[in-house]
Amino acid sequence: MPAKTIPVDQAVGMVLPHDVTEIRPAGADSGSFKGPAFKKGHIIRPEDVEHLRRLGKERIYILTLDDGEIHENEAARLMADAMAGEGVVSSGRPSEGKLSLLAVHDGLLKVNIEALYRFNLLGEVMCATLHDNTPVSKGEQVAATRLIPLIAGRLLVEKAAAIARDAGGLLQVRQMRAARAGLVITGSEVFHGRIKDSFEPVLREKLAKLGSKVVKVAFAPDDARLIAAEITACIKEEEADLIITSGGMSVDPDDVTRAGIVEAGATDICYGTPVLPGAMFLTGRIGQVPVLGLPACGMFHRITVFDLILPRVLCGEIITREDLARLGHGGLCRNCKSCQYPVCGFGK
Repeated sequence: MPAKTIPVDQAVGMVLPHDVTEIRPAGADSGSFKGPAFKKGHIIRPEDVEHLRRLGKERIYILTLDDGEIHENEAARLMADAMAGEGVVSSGRPSEGKLSLLAVHDGLLKVNIEALYRFNLLGEVMCATLHDNTPVSKGEQVAATRLIPLIAGRLLVEKAAAIARDAGGLLQVRQMRAARAGLVITGSEVFHGRIKDSFEPVLREKLAKLGSKVVKVAFAPDDARLIAAEITACIKEEEADLIITSGGMSVDPDDVTRAGIVEAGATDICYGTPVLPGAMFLTGRIGQVPVLGLPACGMFHRITVFDLILPRVLCGEIITREDLARLGHGGLCRNCKSCQYPVCGFGK
């Protein structure tokens, strides 16, 4: 900590060693405000004394740093540079000792949770992030970091930066590829025109929002052989590099979509998730082509496990049973009257 302070009325002409924050609640004459009333480096004037007192500043630090000490602004820059991985950049100049980290482009935020824990365990440093696997937009704040005291030991900050740097950065924003999706809508009731399909428009919209497009929509009855044939045609004839099937994933004896996916040559299949809605969801691969089997819940719920997994697949992740098992914590949708996803706890 700084070694010496001086009464504010004796500090005229001194340089402030840190930002001084002001918080004003909303009132009749003005809106609310929180931010620096005086910036680091400001030279204190006689007319500033009463303002500083209103902010609770009766004394001002006289800043002297030993060789082994570091100021909050320098610390924030060192830590932010170390924790910013691919697709992440710092906001530039610290404000009130804090630096924000921003997404360079649209994508999926990846957080090294274990390294973040070890970083924050040091105590005098902090980094707060959005949740891992959150879709983010270009320029969006994904994290913020600062030194908690005004001054700390340089070795502590260097240790914190080393944790982030050795992890390859605490944060990345991965871009999603533009997939060529083949949709295979299953169910004899849809195939024979007894009911109208509701999956196609929903899936088209979700894919388009992530920069992907539908290259073929195929319909198949409850026949594993015919389902497999349509999946194969999407890949071989339309060069689809993502297959999404809809319906036919439950325990009903007529639901044979899963068997059709297997017959089409899928491997690395994981069927079933600890997520509601979406317990009967399936992931797999046919060669290098990901296959996602969406149960009927996709028609009735705006957000399901499909929305948690699709961005990860578009980032090139191979989804494992371990990945799905981890979704149980936070995997219960609250079915809010007005859905705010992804600004909610679902999948977090």
